[in-house]
Amino acid sequence: MPARYAHLHLHSEYSLVDSTIRIPELVTACAARGLPAVAITDQNNLFALVKFYKEAEKAGIKPIAGADVLLAEGTGTPSRLTLLCRDQAGYLSLSELLTRAWMEGHRVDGVVARPAWLEANAGLFALAGPQSDAGQLLAGGRHDLAEAAVADLQRRFGERLHLELVRTGRQGEDAFNAFALDVAARRGIPVVASNDVRFLDAEGFDAHEARVCIASGRVLDDARRPRDYSAEQFLKPADAMAALFADVPDALDNSLALATRCNLELRLGTYYLPAFPVPDDETLDSWIRSQSRDGLARRLERAPLARGKAREDYEARLETELDVIVKMGFPGYFLIVADFINWAKQHGIPVGPGRGSGAGSLVAWALGITDLDPLPYDLLFERFLNPERVSMPDFDIDFCMDRRDEVIDYVARKYGRDRVSQIITYGTMAAKAVLRDAGRVLGLSYGFVNDLAKLIPLQPADPLSLDDVIGRSKRSQQKDGYLIAEIKERYEAEDEVRDLIDLALQLEDLTRNAGKHAGGVVIAPSPLQDFCPLFAEHDGHGRGRNPVTQFDKDDVESIGLVKFDFLGLRTLTIIDWAVKAINARRAAAGEAALDIATLPLTDKASYELFARGDTVAVFQFESRGMRELLKRARPDTFEDIIALAALFRPGPLGSGMDREWVDRKHGVAEVSFPHPALEPVLAPTYGVIVYQEQVMQIAQVLAGYSLGGADLLRRAMGKKKPEEMAKERAKFEAGAAERGVDPRTATQIFDLMEKFAEYGFNKSHSAAYALVAYQTAWLKVHYPAEFMAAVLSSDMDNTDKVVGFLDEARAMGLAVLPPDANASAYMFEATDPRTIRYGLGAVKGVGRGVCEAIVAARGDGGAFADLLDFCKRVEAAGLNRRTLEALVHAGAMDALAPNRASLMLQLPEALKATEQIARNRDAGMVDMFGAAPAHGGSGAADIHVVLPTCEEWPLAQKLQGERETLGHYLSGHPMDPYRAELKGLVGHDLSSLDVLWEARPAEARKGWRPQMAAVVAGQVVGMRKRGDSQTFVQLEDGRGRLECAFFGEEWQAYAPLLTRDRILVVEGDLREDEFSGGFALRARRAWDYLQLSSGQAQRLSLRLDLRVPGAVEQFERVLRAHPGSTPVLIEATTATGIGRLAINGGRGLRMEAGLPDLLRSLPGMTAVSVQMGKPWAQ
Repeated sequence: MPARYAHLHLHSEYSLVDSTIRIPELVTACAARGLPAVAITDQNNLFALVKFYKEAEKAGIKPIAGADVLLAEGTGTPSRLTLLCRDQAGYLSLSELLTRAWMEGHRVDGVVARPAWLEANAGLFALAGPQSDAGQLLAGGRHDLAEAAVADLQRRFGERLHLELVRTGRQGEDAFNAFALDVAARRGIPVVASNDVRFLDAEGFDAHEARVCIASGRVLDDARRPRDYSAEQFLKPADAMAALFADVPDALDNSLALATRCNLELRLGTYYLPAFPVPDDETLDSWIRSQSRDGLARRLERAPLARGKAREDYEARLETELDVIVKMGFPGYFLIVADFINWAKQHGIPVGPGRGSGAGSLVAWALGITDLDPLPYDLLFERFLNPERVSMPDFDIDFCMDRRDEVIDYVARKYGRDRVSQIITYGTMAAKAVLRDAGRVLGLSYGFVNDLAKLIPLQPADPLSLDDVIGRSKRSQQKDGYLIAEIKERYEAEDEVRDLIDLALQLEDLTRNAGKHAGGVVIAPSPLQDFCPLFAEHDGHGRGRNPVTQFDKDDVESIGLVKFDFLGLRTLTIIDWAVKAINARRAAAGEAALDIATLPLTDKASYELFARGDTVAVFQFESRGMRELLKRARPDTFEDIIALAALFRPGPLGSGMDREWVDRKHGVAEVSFPHPALEPVLAPTYGVIVYQEQVMQIAQVLAGYSLGGADLLRRAMGKKKPEEMAKERAKFEAGAAERGVDPRTATQIFDLMEKFAEYGFNKSHSAAYALVAYQTAWLKVHYPAEFMAAVLSSDMDNTDKVVGFLDEARAMGLAVLPPDANASAYMFEATDPRTIRYGLGAVKGVGRGVCEAIVAARGDGGAFADLLDFCKRVEAAGLNRRTLEALVHAGAMDALAPNRASLMLQLPEALKATEQIARNRDAGMVDMFGAAPAHGGSGAADIHVVLPTCEEWPLAQKLQGERETLGHYLSGHPMDPYRAELKGLVGHDLSSLDVLWEARPAEARKGWRPQMAAVVAGQVVGMRKRGDSQTFVQLEDGRGRLECAFFGEEWQAYAPLLTRDRILVVEGDLREDEFSGGFALRARRAWDYLQLSSGQAQRLSLRLDLRVPGAVEQFERVLRAHPGSTPVLIEATTATGIGRLAINGGRGLRMEAGLPDLLRSLPGMTAVSVQMGKPWAQ
């Protein structure tokens, strides 16, 4: 008879501090090794429980819930006690204990529970092993105290206490086993055989040691690091455990007996809604009906009826939805969501008009959950809540980023803080990070590992695995873009690289840490620990803060908790800021306030903006690819905007749906319908199936599906399961035949639906986000200064975005005033309809507190007179010398002295005087007028400082300071002296790439990724290397930016030129960059402009007015100072006429990059032009 055994002490990857065991692999291994049951006992948590329970149940393995709980008093060394859940009562006891540990038991070295908390142990089995309190006392030679500790546990747990025997070859195990067997025999305590499992197979020890080192910050070769694990701690088969404990057969039998007694059943799939308070004479069902009917009446007082719809249609749709909601038991859910959304609106917190399929519900619109009437756009309720498929509704709600937490706090106050929590997320060891971690614990040099890791690109939407980059994964063998040749070559050729990657492969994607879900919130009907334990971060004082559920978003729903997504949408914040600024201006002008929610969706100017593709900063329509699509599509209705939002995705773009839609809209292709009956369904999209809702409506119209059944069809099409599709095809064709549709037509239409179901988008979501897009476009058209000020303020800490938005503001004809301590606020502001004032918060190194202190001091005492006045009046914790220097370099202090050089000269004296004033004030000194500070004196009038002045810095120094503090130049640009020559040489600047691309020749419009030959010029402002053969160079010319990629031979040839601040001329292939929304250039050749200007100058043409005093003398001085061979053609104007003079034959000028600008500064010089050769044309 084969041996029977169950492992009852095992850590999974969710222990975070150790273990390399992944749940699916564990369950598979248990089945293969004849283990009928298994427990997961992660350290101080139940993170893995639901995932483990589901996987084990599927495989026929009995899952046992438990945890290793660390116990300690005060700062004592923690001991370990393994607790297993006997039943629901045990689960509740363990959940309460773990929650208390995370909320009250934080220490510097982790989390512990107090031994006294074990008194509440109903339904829990305890396993005390070598690391228990008794085991530690025994190891310290205190045998009597060890037995007393066992006695104390026996008093607490009674017959539910077991002693754990472990034989993994670690120090102290044999002594504890002997002790345990002796005490067990005398006290009648059962013993259990255990292997304290941490990895699946014997060969997994090294990877596990690396995982432990990663968690503890150690390296493998550290002789002083703890060796707490042995190579024996793997998931041994039952027969191996039987052989190991052949002398203690009871310990093996007891493992199975204990597993048999553990019978926790998780009630998965049952929903537990919190109680929503309703009036005493109402029920949830009656209340949602009355609130919805009243809400619809209020909506229809202000909103027009959908075309072709009567009020009765709205009321009938409302009642249909209400019947479904009530029948499915979800009135409480709708009322809870409506309550916190309407509370947010009443408190001025911006809320999105809708998100996801919830925008298809008329009840949601009536209750104020959404702000888009679903009827005009054929949005379907069944896409959100299907009466034929019972599942929890799920409203995703967008709130203003800055005030979302206020709404969560309101919910916590209303339902009880012990019943409301955010949701945990788990960070994993992704390819790039695990490579670095593995390299660190192996003791490899940072440079070696970093160079390798940098070869793996960051692709959040489609991250690469290590199997991808070395070509082992199926997709890397089938598609381009996943294999990284350099890594694969080094993996095959270098032992050190192979060892590193082989270790990293074993650790990749293991759970590494716990965090907080961006917006997920659960609301429970009773304290949350009745459903799952809580996890919390340390508040620094021994307690937990910001608790989250120990189950992730999928698992909390599985156990029946209702999840609400409180998502933060930055665009809502931008709209809110802009509208507040607009209404302040309108109020000053005596105009009515703007209500952004009631904009008519027929504004011609807004659609013209879309049609021009002028949509930088317009929500969801910002990317270059989308702007190109807009120019082709020329939308002129809101339906068009909804469709374009749905079409601009990889699937539709790759299938050509966008081109078909555009051609049909503009009459290039005929608008046709697969069947005449489908015209009402497909007319809004010119006969193209764009939305999932259209697939549902086709099934309803042609084949008689209910909309609920049609939603099931849509889902089946999305899953592409052949057996399901065969059933649905037969059903569709039968239904179509009953309605007189030709069988061949029906088959063709089903094929069409199946094709487009793959690409179709949720129209409800597209419509809701199209509304936000329209609002931002409307603001950009009608209130450009306020809108762009809000956009700039929303990304003040992202210099690259600020630079881009400033370029857009100037392209819109807006003036941007520099930062000014006497005028600027913390954020960017519109000072008039065409002018924006720079925000002080956008200056690097200047915190919000300092900015607000500057504004407050200015408000109290008026404009600052000079630097000393500023330093005396502005009191802020972060105002120090470095902050003041940043303000000076940014130009924010220009009004306080003749120039920036003078301000920097004055700074030490001003700071010294300010410190003396503060000391005087603190000492209570009386000023020269006899008034003590407490009686109105400042303590400052006796400080007299002479603020010195000096000549201004050179322009280059000013510009450097601006770039360091603002991320760009305000006073000019380093390329300004060369701009005219570069324009003549290259023919365009970086702001003209759009025009250049639009005018590209026909051959550059072909292919999957069109490109065209181009030559560009700009200053190098940034570089990023990828390995030893790729560099990406950012060029900028004050008008625009472009990334140039140098690969392979080009990189080797031109690497010496690729240095920061150098002005380059680059020839290469220009193409659209979908990632950035701009352009990118693959370089072929590059030149240093300063060298190019002297080597390629062919002639210098000047126009000189000799009638201007000093013109001749100054010009002659330049000729003498710059003798050279570049011919000079002079057109000279004298009192008697105009003549021409040619200077050549080696007696011309020595051409240098800065010479033309120098010549332009001479008296009488009215024109300078340089004719240069173009090396790329030679």
